[in-house]
Amino acid sequence: MAGRPDGSPAFQQPYGGDDAWAQELLDQLRPAGRDPRRLVDWLARTVGASVGLQDDRGGLLAGERLRLDSDVVAAVAAGRVSAASLDDGVRHVRLVGVRLPGPRRTAGAVLAVARPEPFDRRTTEILGHTVGVLELLLRERESAESGRRLRRATADLRLAILQLLMVEDTVSARRVAAGLWPGLLEQDSARVFVLEDTAVERDRLADACMDATDGRALVVRCPAVDEHVIVVGPSAEVGERLRSLVGDRPGTFLGGSPRQSLALTATAYGQAVTALAVARFRSDRYAVYAARTRPAQLMDPAALRSWAAAVLRPLDALPHHVRAELLATTRLGLEFTAVNAAKVLGVSRNTVRARMDRAAALLGADLSRLPVRAVAHAAVNTEPAHGPYDLSGGEPGPPARTRFAGLLATSALRTWADGLLGRLDEDGRDLRGTLRAWTRADAHAERAAQALGVHAQTVREHVRAAEPVLERRLTAGGTDLYEVVLAQLVSGELPVPELGVVGPGTANPDQADASVHR
Repeated sequence: MAGRPDGSPAFQQPYGGDDAWAQELLDQLRPAGRDPRRLVDWLARTVGASVGLQDDRGGLLAGERLRLDSDVVAAVAAGRVSAASLDDGVRHVRLVGVRLPGPRRTAGAVLAVARPEPFDRRTTEILGHTVGVLELLLRERESAESGRRLRRATADLRLAILQLLMVEDTVSARRVAAGLWPGLLEQDSARVFVLEDTAVERDRLADACMDATDGRALVVRCPAVDEHVIVVGPSAEVGERLRSLVGDRPGTFLGGSPRQSLALTATAYGQAVTALAVARFRSDRYAVYAARTRPAQLMDPAALRSWAAAVLRPLDALPHHVRAELLATTRLGLEFTAVNAAKVLGVSRNTVRARMDRAAALLGADLSRLPVRAVAHAAVNTEPAHGPYDLSGGEPGPPARTRFAGLLATSALRTWADGLLGRLDEDGRDLRGTLRAWTRADAHAERAAQALGVHAQTVREHVRAAEPVLERRLTAGGTDLYEVVLAQLVSGELPVPELGVVGPGTANPDQADASVHR
């Protein structure tokens, strides 16, 4: 490179005039250009140097990693010196500490610039101003990162509170919530809502829910379904605010539960998910669980409560917290897949399976059978609907099978079941017959296809075609499917299952995303 007349090294301006760099440096502060990596690359081009930016632990933040004297770098990073100059005979090196706000004396980062020519006044000036801009950018990034960490910690705390409510530990849930949201769980009851949008929109939906509820509800990004936001709203106005929110967001759906005790949050969550399935078929994209007639509402309440008490009696000898844990897990495990139930509860899917296997053994229920799951679902959800029964015991009544068969033998239930299943008779593809074979085969399309002499894909298509007709999601399992099975039990299309006899197998450990018992 040719030298100047005074013997100093020449430096060719890459962008024109002597002060062009100042404007370009200012451009690095524009909203679209605020990136330390972009700034470091600009500095390298502008002063004709190799540039590297590393944090105080030696991690490379931007640019390239340079061979440097580790002792000198450590001194700059520790704040013992603010800057240092090195010359190894080949390169001229400047090390400058980039400080961040806060009480610490150490530098937040170290900027290293190495070039073959010495640092003249212009290059030194550019370097000094660049360090100032870097400090601003790193402060902004640190502030943004702190905000993200705070939001993540707050979101994790909300999820922890929800998971405590899911296993009926309301005392701990209130204790955790009191620190950040005083009074949020003061009431003994609440409604649970589930909102659905695309996974891409989920974060914006959650923020909108928090703004709409204004601290009056627990808003949680569902750990199991990427498209869902869960809202626990003790306040009566939460539902109206969420409904108004959905009205302004095409493509967003809302399902809500009736008001339930906080200890029954898991039950309310399942009800909200069921209502969400109905909301997908409605023009206002909103549904409440209580808005649809449920088979349990058509049974004699005292007889239903007595039957459920007899079925659940084997759990009553357990410590209260163990009983509550098994029931909460069983309710969710019957409603969702093992993976999703585990995510909601914050445990492993093996833990979910182990708890359900223990509950199944105590209840004498072969939960690998779909009709048994439907009956067990009715039993474990009777207490949430009708309140706890007397745990002191009493005279044993008729066998559970006999008592449940009697519960189903009412004219109201027969009318309901005929009306529900009769909707399928209008389709010429015999959807009703396919659905009956599918439920007899415990929701296995292949086994149903063998019984019908058709292709498994035909069975799947018929089941999916039945969903909008029945206004129920069948392939996802859960409450919707169990109601259809109960209708088949009432109509005699399926035999009433016998509880108290456990089959050879219960869980499907090799199918991570299958229903817990399928």
